[in-house]
Amino acid sequence: MSEIKILSAEQIESVFTLQDAVEAVEQAYVQKHTGGGQLWPMVFHEFEHGVADLDIKSGNLDAENVFGLKLVSWFGENPGKGHPALYGTILLFDQETGEPRALMNAGAITDLRTGAAGAIGAKYLARADSKRLLMVGCGGLAPSLIAATLYVMPGLERVLIASPRTPEKAARKLAEITDEVDRLLAACGRKRTAAIEAADCLEAAVRESDVILTATPSYAPLIRADWVRPGTHLSCVGADMAGKEELDAALFARAKAFGDDETQCLSVGECEIPHKSGILAGLSAEIGAVIAGAAPGRTSAKEITVFDSTGIALQDLASASVIVKKAASRAIGDTAAL
Repeated sequence: MSEIKILSAEQIESVFTLQDAVEAVEQAYVQKHTGGGQLWPMVFHEFEHGVADLDIKSGNLDAENVFGLKLVSWFGENPGKGHPALYGTILLFDQETGEPRALMNAGAITDLRTGAAGAIGAKYLARADSKRLLMVGCGGLAPSLIAATLYVMPGLERVLIASPRTPEKAARKLAEITDEVDRLLAACGRKRTAAIEAADCLEAAVRESDVILTATPSYAPLIRADWVRPGTHLSCVGADMAGKEELDAALFARAKAFGDDETQCLSVGECEIPHKSGILAGLSAEIGAVIAGAAPGRTSAKEITVFDSTGIALQDLASASVIVKKAASRAIGDTAAL
């Protein structure tokens, strides 16, 4: 008889920190580069166009001796029925035997691992002397992206938050986002030193920023190419399906593009439209190669760099492996017989 560990969102949040996420995601990227982590074909199914769908991302990590998947379902009419629109579930299996190891809520993992991904792009591609950070988007990912970037780049001095479609929203959400950033940093022993402010004008904020994070559901460019000054780094996490874009495609004519997985980046990521329009031939490198020292990242202070974070299963599997180990050491979680 097999047993499986079951972990709720609350139990995961009690053991999984931003520091854990950054370390896990970095390791996942390197394992992908070295061949110790493989991505398997994605599955996307629409129950009804624009109403309900699901996607499955899966793969394996040799170092953790696991394979697994994350299934995310979206049912747009759920809020009217008293249910969340999104559900995310991770299943983890033993790579040697196929035995199920864990079933866990993916929501508590996704925000931190996504924030960690954007921050890792900045850590390895932004100028070391960067002082000003801009967060474009005020949704649920904003706190983890800001906190993770402050964690990996402690020299940042100022953070601006911009809401591209409704500028006044940034001011309304400022206190809530700031409190969550402080909580995430405190959970890994850090105290924020950078000031966090709302931006009144997106263009002005872009023009004065050294590092820019984008996390919106946009299907039209929000940041024009001529707003971005030399030396800027941009980490983009919003484009996760075909047709989405947050950056002016023309920017890629004078920027170096990096990503988590080239195939995904060129088919559904921020790089999709510039690639299909002939502006971008391909990535300069995947981020795992840069972290491993096998490919150059930024090579001058004047380069514009873009990190296209489409989200890969290895981020979730690496994070889930850390969580399972920490939960076991603290006797957290429920166990069910199979």
